[in-house]
Amino acid sequence: MYKILFFSFFFSSLSFGGTIQCGGTVEKIGLHANNRILLKLSSMNTKVFICTIDAEWTVSGTSYKTSAETCKAMLSMLMHAKATKADMGAVWFDGDDVPESCNGWLEWKTTNVRHFMY
Repeated sequence: MYKILFFSFFFSSLSFGGTIQCGGTVEKIGLHANNRILLKLSSMNTKVFICTIDAEWTVSGTSYKTSAETCKAMLSMLMHAKATKADMGAVWFDGDDVPESCNGWLEWKTTNVRHFMY
């Protein structure tokens, strides 16, 4: 009985955010106050915060983290992708602010980029 109560409490207290895969080209890449990077792909309706260049980036709803060094490398890759109009393939986004579709993002939301390869 106690095991059932423990596991019920444990799993009810966990928070799982959303995950979505978006693609296309890099339409916008920007820097905002507090050194945060914004990204908008062609399949997305608005820009979102994806990391910060001076601290570890964490968002609620995922255990994935992005270091400042990884953020800088990602910024460089995204700038190259924008300049060459490269197709980004699949970009995986995680976190509580992730919508059900790529064109459902709300303004000024945060996400973690888990994976991309182009």
